[in-house]
Amino acid sequence: MSMIYENDLIKVEIEESEIPWLKVFTQEAYKEFSETPSEVKLEIFRVLDIIEKEMLRFFKPKKVNIASFGNYVPHVHWHIMARFEEDSYFPEPMWGTKQREGTYLLKEFELFTQTIHKLLQ
Repeated sequence: MSMIYENDLIKVEIEESEIPWLKVFTQEAYKEFSETPSEVKLEIFRVLDIIEKEMLRFFKPKKVNIASFGNYVPHVHWHIMARFEEDSYFPEPMWGTKQREGTYLLKEFELFTQTIHKLLQ
């Protein structure tokens, strides 16, 4: 995984995928969101808001999905993904049943991540 941003509270990583997909982790390991301090919660929501808005502007997806599970990795983190009718799983979640061979072409993702890095500064 490749990190594109971090500060004292959170870090943002790339999830390798056919779609634009980032993950936001807390720096400290908390098992549940309710265990995180208020300033960490606020920082998570600040970052998710910036990423979602930029995903909508940059990629113009059908939908943006935001999820927090942590069943395999019991460390508070959020997935944020731009979804397209042409991706392999839509309308299922990316962890669901593959619906088709996707035809969505992920373009300019590096430019997008550079823009996110700048916006989060």
